[in-house]
Amino acid sequence: MDTEAFFEGMPFASLLGIEITECAEGRAEGRLVIREELSWNEDELMAHGGVTFTLADTVGGAALVSLVDQPVPTIDMRIDYLSAGTGDLYAEADVVRCGSDVGTVDVGVYAAEDDTLIADARGVYKTG
Repeated sequence: MDTEAFFEGMPFASLLGIEITECAEGRAEGRLVIREELSWNEDELMAHGGVTFTLADTVGGAALVSLVDQPVPTIDMRIDYLSAGTGDLYAEADVVRCGSDVGTVDVGVYAAEDDTLIADARGVYKTG
């Protein structure tokens, strides 16, 4: 499976503008350009929490797909928001465990402007 092409064809991720930029061997990276429609604040571009969550979930899933070569539905995701995302974002994900039934992935979401960690997440996905 061409993992990057798989995620490019995901309608919701495409709607938000999420791009998987790297995906191999249990690791993935992705980015998102923040625009007015994705902001929770009309005076300043600040990523809505749902946008940050979706970036983490999508990039986390991509990391696991790179190992199991099939879609991996999300079972659970926990996210800690550490600061507001006030500009473009990127995420880095690493598979912690890839089992026959479930896989676990750690994801960091960062502000592209200064590499500040703005959210820390752990996702659990169905692998079998």
